[in-house]
Order: sequence, then structure tokens, then C-alpha cells
Amino acid sequence: MKTKKLLLTFAILFIALVTGCAKDDFQEIDGVCPVVTSTSPNNGDINVPLDQTISVIFNEEMNASTFNESSFTLQGTTLVDGTVSFNGTTATFDPTSPLLANTTYTGKIKTSVKDMMGNALQVDYVWTFSTGSTVTPMVIDTDPLNNDTNVFLNKVVSAEFNMPMNQATVNATNFTLKQGTTSVAGSVTFDGTKAYFTPSSPLTTNTVYTGTITTGVKNVQGTSLANNFVWTFTTGTTTGPTVINTSPTNNASGVALNTIVTAEFSMPMNEATIINNTTFTLKDGTTTINGTVTYLGSTATFTPNNDLSPGTTYTAKISTEAKNPAGVSLANDYVWNFSTSSALVGNTVNLGSAERFGILSGVGVSNNAGFSIINNMDVGISPGVRSSITGFPPAVIVNGAIYASDDIAPVGIAAMLTQAKLDLTNAYLFAEGASYSAPITVSGDQGGRTLVAGIYKSTSTLLVQNGDLTLSGSATDVWIFQVASAFTTVGGAGGNIKLSGGALAKNVFWQTGSSATIGDYTTFEGNVLALQSITMGAYSTANGRMLARNGAVVMTHTNKINKP
Repeated sequence: MKTKKLLLTFAILFIALVTGCAKDDFQEIDGVCPVVTSTSPNNGDINVPLDQTISVIFNEEMNASTFNESSFTLQGTTLVDGTVSFNGTTATFDPTSPLLANTTYTGKIKTSVKDMMGNALQVDYVWTFSTGSTVTPMVIDTDPLNNDTNVFLNKVVSAEFNMPMNQATVNATNFTLKQGTTSVAGSVTFDGTKAYFTPSSPLTTNTVYTGTITTGVKNVQGTSLANNFVWTFTTGTTTGPTVINTSPTNNASGVALNTIVTAEFSMPMNEATIINNTTFTLKDGTTTINGTVTYLGSTATFTPNNDLSPGTTYTAKISTEAKNPAGVSLANDYVWNFSTSSALVGNTVNLGSAERFGILSGVGVSNNAGFSIINNMDVGISPGVRSSITGFPPAVIVNGAIYASDDIAPVGIAAMLTQAKLDLTNAYLFAEGASYSAPITVSGDQGGRTLVAGIYKSTSTLLVQNGDLTLSGSATDVWIFQVASAFTTVGGAGGNIKLSGGALAKNVFWQTGSSATIGDYTTFEGNVLALQSITMGAYSTANGRMLARNGAVVMTHTNKINKP
């Protein structure tokens, strides 16, 4: 009896070895092993959206009862909570909460899963992927709205996204307007999170139009819309009033600080709809500028209560609350921007419009390897072009965008970058010659020292290596380092820049007469204003800005730049 049982056991083991399918007992074996044929995301995928549902497809129908939170797991910095389901040949893991940004996840299907014949997966199936910084991009609003009627014949059609998009992908191919199957001629522009389609001619009366945003539109990390976004609207018979002229003009630079902002309409307007605090506004970012609105003839005037700030970009807006005497609204919100002149005075360095950039370079921006990240600031290159920006992705920008001098949309990017480089040059020259207090001469390695606020001048190179450099002072104190040649921090036994006593990174400036190098694994504080290039060593982190007047900015491996 024992001999027969041993022979049966060996026979089953032999069949298992031949077929590759192991059994928990002496059940019938069908000779087909379950295997994973594909996953979503794929192994090694990057910039995966944070709202991603994880799925795995097998080569055959599986036993759904063997799939649960124990046999199908997802691990990030911790085990991810979620719901596991199965249908046919596909297992799905739906996370309870969005995934974490810029995080590597490991998916695992364990050998406890079986097919309908009871054959088990032979080895755990394991794969990895990394998230980006955003959820899947989508259209969250349109103007006109879907199914709107009596739309103005001179309407500019717009779509708003839930995040900044790659402006190069928002074009006349991916944003179209059609009357039936006939395409409407027009131009496409993009600004921040809004795309605009401006028809070349007025639309036809009482006609249905269809707007389409295709999946060719991507965010700055390269993630496409999940599906084409399509909506329709119907025109009426009316042409709405428009803004035909402004002062300052759109994208004007070097505007006087005591300027008065005006807008001229295409026809006389109802004064009561304009002279209020909501129709005609002026903002610095999200901060509303206080002022008085007046109206005469067909021109509205906004007079700020105080002089504007130097080196600042302002946004003016006339909303559709503005109406003509017949009660017809402005066809569209009219929005334009302008920048004031830079006036570098006092004991700090005014970056002007360059302040918006975490990286600003002359000839190139590169991320050589790893998941580098720039938080809450833009990346710009001028006079260099977009093709000289490489490594994005895997590098990502959170709450910011990439701008290059050859961008054609939105209109005015080249001028904006030219102004930013001019402001950077002014700031560099101010820092280089600052003498509101007697400069303190320094040289060699500053590692291990503690420096109070002031101007520190090196006539050659400057180094931070053998120990950390601590800058000690209050939140209003300013440090300006005037380095005639190269500036370098070296990781190892120090090399970090540290702040104490309430000192802020935004008030620290490193003016460098040639190039700057931030060493591997170092933590850096402050704004680098380099005449030539800037290199960030592997895994170095900066709370500040990397601003290179003439050269390139290079991130070598997994770097981080945070807004100071």
C-alpha cells in the first residue's frame, strides 16, 4: 500500500514538473499554467497618473475567489489600501485613495491565485512603476458650455484643464471646431490651464458647432487626456461688444510704476456695468490691486491707489459683466498682461519677472537621470530653444510649466522670456556691485563657518566643503555672496548650506562670475545667479533658484528644486 502511494506521489510530481503546474492536492491537472501576459501600468512605467487603477491580464480564465487583498498587493512607502476585483482574465486593484506623487510602487500577484482547474501561478509575479505629480489631465470647463444656445457670433471658444498642459500639444490639430463635418478656420492659443480657439471669421447664425479636444493634448509630464473631449453649442444672431485696444498693450514690458490702465471698447458701453469692483480688475498673481474705475465715451480706466511694484507681471481683466446699453454682454472675458520696469534699490536683490523661474538658462536645461522635480516654479530657456530642454520626463514640474524662446503659443512667450532674462541681468549686476554695507572679504573653503547677514566678496573662487556653512539671522536679513570666479559645494563631510534664527532662503543670493556646482547629496539654500552654467550633483536639493545668464543648467541625477 505504501509503495502504491509513493508511486502515485512521484507520478504527480513528475507531471507537475513536465507541465510546470504545481497542485496543492491530487486533483486533475490540465497541463496549462496560468501566467501574467500584461499589466497596466507596465513594468518600469514612469509618470503614472495618481488616479491610476492597476490591472493584470492572464493567459486564461482565472478563479475569481482566489483574488483578494492578500493575493494582489500594491506597495509604495507603505502597503496601499484598495479593492481587488476579477473578471474573466483580468484582475483589478482600485486604490482607496490617490497614489502618492513621485513614488515608486511594486505590484505583486502571489502564487495563491489559481485558474479554473486549480492550477496555481508558479512564482509570484512582481513589477514596478513610478508615479508622476498629477492626476490624469481632463477638461473641467468650456465656454460656451455644452448645449449652450444663442452663442455670440464672435465668440472665442475656450476649454479649461485641471492642470497646466504642454502648450506645444495644444494646437489646431488637437483643438478643433466644426460645423457638421466642415472644419472652422481659426487659431489656437494657450495660457496656463486654458486653451482658446479664435475663429478667423464670425460664426454662422443659428448653427450647431462641435468643439473637440483630442487625446493628443498632454500635460507637462507627458500624460494624455484619457479620452477625446467633445461638446456642442448653437449660435444665435447677435455679435457681442469687444475690447479693441488696451494701454499698456498685452505683454508690454518696462511699464512705468505709476501707469494708468485703460481699455477701449468696439462700441459705447453701459457705464453702470463697468465702474464697479468686479468687471475691470488688476491683479498681481492672485492678489487684487485696489484702484478706481472710471468710464468715458468708449474707454474704461483703472487708476491704482498706489504705484505698482517694480519688476512685476500684472494681469488685467474686463469680464463679460460689461454690457452695452442694449444689455448685450462682452463676447468674452478680455485678459491681458504687462510687466513693470525693474528698479533695483535697497539692500536686497529684486529678481523681477525672473522670480517665477526655478530654472532659467541661456542655452540648455537638462535632466540627465532620475526623477528630478521642480516645485511651484517654472522652467525657462532664452535665447535657447525647446529642443535644448531634455530629460522632461522623467523630470517633472509641479505647479509650473516649461517655456522656451521658440514657443509660438501662447502669444508673447518669447517677449516674456526676454524680459525675464533682462531682469535676471539687472539682478546679477546689482548683486555683483552691491555695496550698501562694506563687503566682507572671504576666500577658500567656508565649510564649518557661521555667517551673519551682509555682503561677502571673494576675488577668486569660493568653496563649501569641510563642514556645513550656516547663515544665521532673521526673516528680513539678506546675504549677498559676490564670487568673482567659480562657486562650488562639495558633499561628504559637509558641503550643505544651512539656515538658522529664522533666515529665509529667498533672501540669500550667490552671484557667480563663471559657473556654479552644487555637490552630490548636498542641501542648498538660496538663489544662484551665474554668469555661465550651473550643475546640480546627484541627489542634491535646493531651496531656491538656479538662474544662469548665458550657460546651461544641468541636473545630473534625481534633484529637487523647491520655491524658497
